[in-house]
Amino acid sequence: MTNPFTLLLAQTEDTPAEDGAPPAEENINQTLNDVASTSKDALSGDTDAMMQLVQTYAMPVVWAIVILVAAWILSKIVGNGVRRSLAKGKVDETLSRFFGKLAGYVILTLGVIFALSKFGIDVTSFAAILAAAGFAVGMALSGTLGNFAAGVMLLIFRPFKVGDYIVAGGTEGTVEEIELFTTTLNTLDNRHIILPNGLIHGAVIENVTFNKTRRVDVNVGVDYGASMKESRKVLLEGIANIPSALSDPAPEAYLVELADSSVNWQVRVWCDPADYWGVRQDLTEAAKDALDNAGISIPFPQMDVHMDKDEG
Repeated sequence: MTNPFTLLLAQTEDTPAEDGAPPAEENINQTLNDVASTSKDALSGDTDAMMQLVQTYAMPVVWAIVILVAAWILSKIVGNGVRRSLAKGKVDETLSRFFGKLAGYVILTLGVIFALSKFGIDVTSFAAILAAAGFAVGMALSGTLGNFAAGVMLLIFRPFKVGDYIVAGGTEGTVEEIELFTTTLNTLDNRHIILPNGLIHGAVIENVTFNKTRRVDVNVGVDYGASMKESRKVLLEGIANIPSALSDPAPEAYLVELADSSVNWQVRVWCDPADYWGVRQDLTEAAKDALDNAGISIPFPQMDVHMDKDEG
């Protein structure tokens, strides 16, 4: 028996309809009439009609659902298996996650194709259908395709990887995952940010944790009445033993400028990128304590008010 779903899709242009209706519409009407007739016989107790209704119309739908569910489960198993296998082979986590998801998408696509075959669709021409649909969708989703292309470029050139702290696309955070269309960041205050890859690839990318060390800078203003040599000595002694700071390169106190109301210094130490914020806090505290203990004041904005007494 001809699959009714195939009949719905058939285009018999060489067989004109008697009432002038297009052949496709005639096929649809014929199929609907067959379904209605078979259903009527089945409801009246005709066993053969019931079997025909189940085998011809219900089974393709059931098989399609079974195939789709199995494909979804298999895609998860295969995707996780590929990711774990690559991770065990010491492949970078970014690439292992990417290939794991790609394997899952391939399984899902094959499942959809097999499910469509149960409805009588000629899957051999599926590539041509995808090409035509891809062109139409591509024109409408040029931005999405741009994000896809940017994601491929990020995975090839790898300006950052999972676990790096980056500044890109107007925000910053630790890279959690790099996907085909988006990159996911976690910020220092635990916000979850999803950025389009096109926004990242087309702009400046600052990879904060790319190098093994990072310099911490803190600006300090000193009163003009203090000796510059003494100020430098006090600051260097005060920041010499910052916890988690590196001894090489050595800490330094750098004279920045002679400002309007203060002599501005910048104290600098080096540390591991992961220790940056803790070292910055300790450095600020150490510089303040060193100046206070040495009796060197730190200027702050002041306003002098002069009142004139009327002689009259």
